[in-house]
Amino acid sequence: MVRGRSGPEDIREAVESVFGNVREGLEHLVSIPSVSTEGYDAYDPGEVRRSAEETGFWLQRSGLKGVRPLEVDGAHPAIFGQTPGPAGSPTVLLYAHHDVQPPGAADLWGSHPFQATERDGRLFGRGTADDKAGIAAHAAVLQAWDGAPPVTISVFIEGEEEIASPNLRAFLGRYAHLLEADVIVLADCSNWTLGRPALTTSLRGILDFIVEVRTLDHAVHSGVYGGPVPDALTALSRLLASLHDDRGNVAVDGLQWGPPYDIEIDEADIRRFAGVRPSVSLLGTGTLAHRLWGRPAVAVLGIDAPPITEAANKLVPVARAKVSVRLAPGDDVAKARAAIMEHFLSPVRAPWGAEVTVTFLNEGAPHLIDPAGGAFEAFRQACSRTWGCAPVEAGSGGSLPLVAALAETFPRAEMLLTGVADPESRAHSENESVHLAELMNCCLSEAILLGELARDARA
Repeated sequence: MVRGRSGPEDIREAVESVFGNVREGLEHLVSIPSVSTEGYDAYDPGEVRRSAEETGFWLQRSGLKGVRPLEVDGAHPAIFGQTPGPAGSPTVLLYAHHDVQPPGAADLWGSHPFQATERDGRLFGRGTADDKAGIAAHAAVLQAWDGAPPVTISVFIEGEEEIASPNLRAFLGRYAHLLEADVIVLADCSNWTLGRPALTTSLRGILDFIVEVRTLDHAVHSGVYGGPVPDALTALSRLLASLHDDRGNVAVDGLQWGPPYDIEIDEADIRRFAGVRPSVSLLGTGTLAHRLWGRPAVAVLGIDAPPITEAANKLVPVARAKVSVRLAPGDDVAKARAAIMEHFLSPVRAPWGAEVTVTFLNEGAPHLIDPAGGAFEAFRQACSRTWGCAPVEAGSGGSLPLVAALAETFPRAEMLLTGVADPESRAHSENESVHLAELMNCCLSEAILLGELARDARA
């Protein structure tokens, strides 16, 4: 625990002394299958509530005061608490989320997805990196400062991030007075590599929707009617193919591009981290940084149609696909929504005159951050004292709807987008993991950051 002096070495010793406790807390939280999905029908929402409760207990044991759930109708619960710092010290809001993605195919995991397992210095399990490790970092900071932090610490742990925070506006409308802060630390991004931290300066937005194609009132015999009569699955396939040009660039008119990034990314690294097969080409043209962070991306996430085991010799009358669009920084959600509608509903694009409907699901705005100001410099100092180098300032292709909403609600707050994951963490995929030594460094960096923020405020 930090006592008396609070230099980097004192803080390092304190973080190292509590890390075993922190790891145990993370392993326990990973054992709870807190999967959030649209409609809450595929997985037990009670597990997400149990995860929130256990998160609250963990943070309370770590020294957070006034821990309580935050609730709005129809939403998974969030957790909030606040430990006061010295009079006049800044308020720092620490954010993470306790909900996780579905585990995926069990046979592709090297161990049970909801049983944290160490292999080669990494801890495997759903949520180990995204984002229960973010909660672990905040717990470590509270424990290291032993109930007497140099700044006022508020903690907000969300329960719906993995479904694009659909009730975020309701949470902010009811609880904004609790979340107001001078600095907001969002531990839900990724570091550049092992041993090289990152400061995320932009996020893409997100638009998820269902596109449905209908060609027939009902299924008919594929031999009797096949040839002149179109089936919906073929029509849907042709419509989805229109989302990209021949080189893989997004071909939806009206979606905007963001600014360029002066960072070189090695294609071999992308192929290795993503597991791209040797014969497969990467999509699009231009720099990899711009394609990953500064341009829209479109992916088909799933299709509703007869599975092969249930396929019969009949023409499919209706087929649906779930599509996800990542919006470039600077784009507008409403304009992007209109561009998508125009693309799918254009009579010239509907295959063979098929009936097409689009139903929008989740959305979140993109966001750009100007990394100038005292909090950003304090973060750079903390990284230098932890890793011996400054953070790489880069964009992120992912989406955090909370960021744009917080920026709108608290325009004077400085927002630091940090994280504990690395390119090999496989967030959202099978065999998700966090590197344990890197997790401890992230805990240390955040603890040093609070000391730097307090020092700057006194100065």
